[in-house]
Amino acid sequence: MIVRKLSTMPRISLTLVPAVLIAATLAGCSSTKDDPTAKWTPERIYTEARDESSSGAYDKAVPLFEKLEGRAAGTPLAQQAQLEKAYAQYKAGEKVQALATLDRFTKLHPASPAMDYALYLKGLVNFNDNLGMFGWLTRQDLSERDQKAAKDSFESFRELVTRFPESKYSDDARQRMQYIVNSLAQYEVHVARYYFSRGAYVAAIARAQTAIKDYQNVPSVREAMVILIKSYDALGMTQLRDDAQRVLEQSYGANAEQSIEKKSDPWWKLW
Repeated sequence: MIVRKLSTMPRISLTLVPAVLIAATLAGCSSTKDDPTAKWTPERIYTEARDESSSGAYDKAVPLFEKLEGRAAGTPLAQQAQLEKAYAQYKAGEKVQALATLDRFTKLHPASPAMDYALYLKGLVNFNDNLGMFGWLTRQDLSERDQKAAKDSFESFRELVTRFPESKYSDDARQRMQYIVNSLAQYEVHVARYYFSRGAYVAAIARAQTAIKDYQNVPSVREAMVILIKSYDALGMTQLRDDAQRVLEQSYGANAEQSIEKKSDPWWKLW
């Protein structure tokens, strides 16, 4: 019987083990920053967070509100912290994070007395009337942008005024809803105008009809009627042109027709 010798394993000096452990422990301690809020009461954290938010330091306010959520979990103060964190994220331009915070709030606290404010804030996050730095150069208005955010904003405001008609936020929400409807209607007119200018009259008619059908009693419907009339005329559809002309005059007067060549100042700029 042949007995094989096991290969000799290198030995580790036991005297080195404590030194290695001590070094690792010290390295871990040195890399861990002390939490200055560790001994703060929830009330102090809230005060500090509010001060940072009030001064515009939203990047500092958000982590403080997050700490407060954990420290005051299960209390009204934690709910308040969550809402104010969402507001700070909104003001900091962190739209996605703000919406996520508000969605979490509505799921965790469906019966919260602050639900009306949560819906209002969600509408505000998606509502944007800022033309941007070069808006005055490009003459671009909201109707020329992606409409998904506007529709999401409208839905939040509609839920607010439906569930909480007496809320102090409902009147402002109703005004913003009207603004959004006007913007969505003008978007259809913008597309119709685009098609008309390129000779795509059938497409222009379709978008103008959408604006007229879906968005009644808004300023842009008159221009939609004008585009409809001019498109029918370009296609030689005289009967439909004359019918649309009569509707336009009955609705807006004999001098209602206006040029679609020149774009005036944005009609929607209310503030």
